[in-house]
Amino acid sequence: MKIGHIELNQAIALAPMEDVTDIPFRLICKRLGADLVYTEFTSSEAIIRDIPKALRKIQVVDEERPVGIQIFGGVEESMEQAAKIAESFGPDIIDINCGCWSKTHALRGEGAGLLKDLKQFENIVKTTVKATRLPVTVKTRLGWDDKSIVILDVAKMVEQAGAKALTIHCRTRCQGYKGAADWGWLSKIKKAINIPLIGNGDIETPMDVKRMLETGCDGVMIGRGALANPWIFAQAKYFLAKGTLPPPVSLRERIELCLEHLDLSVKQRGLPHGIITFRKYYTGYLSGLPYISKLRAELMKLTDVKAIAETLHHYLDHPAAHEAVSS
Repeated sequence: MKIGHIELNQAIALAPMEDVTDIPFRLICKRLGADLVYTEFTSSEAIIRDIPKALRKIQVVDEERPVGIQIFGGVEESMEQAAKIAESFGPDIIDINCGCWSKTHALRGEGAGLLKDLKQFENIVKTTVKATRLPVTVKTRLGWDDKSIVILDVAKMVEQAGAKALTIHCRTRCQGYKGAADWGWLSKIKKAINIPLIGNGDIETPMDVKRMLETGCDGVMIGRGALANPWIFAQAKYFLAKGTLPPPVSLRERIELCLEHLDLSVKQRGLPHGIITFRKYYTGYLSGLPYISKLRAELMKLTDVKAIAETLHHYLDHPAAHEAVSS
């Protein structure tokens, strides 16, 4: 698929996730095979007001390219200014979040709230497209609820408004993350538009990636599945190429990558904040291992990188842990 000047073949992308897809996590996923990564979604209002936290969210580095900055908002003037500011941070893509389901945003006409006002949805896309020289993409949902599935109209409108690609989270706003994502819409959407289509929702295994691509999507976007297993990008590519799953990730590989990610987090945020914000990732690196609850409880108390490394290396030397991984 081609998004502006960016050419990708059956791309496997990392979804934008609040408080998750910071630079360290994006770099880890990139090294593990993610073709395209996105920043955390960031308020256009916060960007234009120079809120430090918002500006930190939209920072990017060359090692993660191609990278998109995702912004959201319901006011055209704010989105126009935010898109210009975001462009100055040097991303490859500006993405518009039209799918956030939380009441905080959706009930204010932002995120998925735009699915209840398609004219304003169109205005937001057109305004953002005009504001930047970068390709603009859109991420949205099927509709507000199961009685108002408007995605086919939205897909056509988004293309006509100038967007260069469309990502669909295959649930409605009212579903949030509940119930199963309805992938049946993806083939219908693909037939209705000429821009690249990226599918999203319920991607947890390499087999899921293959099945979603078989719907006709040009790419697949992985969110919570990558948080639980950042190796999923490499595993999916192996499976697509060879038709079999790769060897399981060893305990040593898990721990070494965990410590590498921790080091990136500390370099990015400093101490102790870099350690504290990293704690959410322990589960993904250590899931399925024996004595995980006790180990995680110990790690959650630590605010010293050396102590964390010693604790993990001590666990690495535990014979029972290796037996569980190899069994």
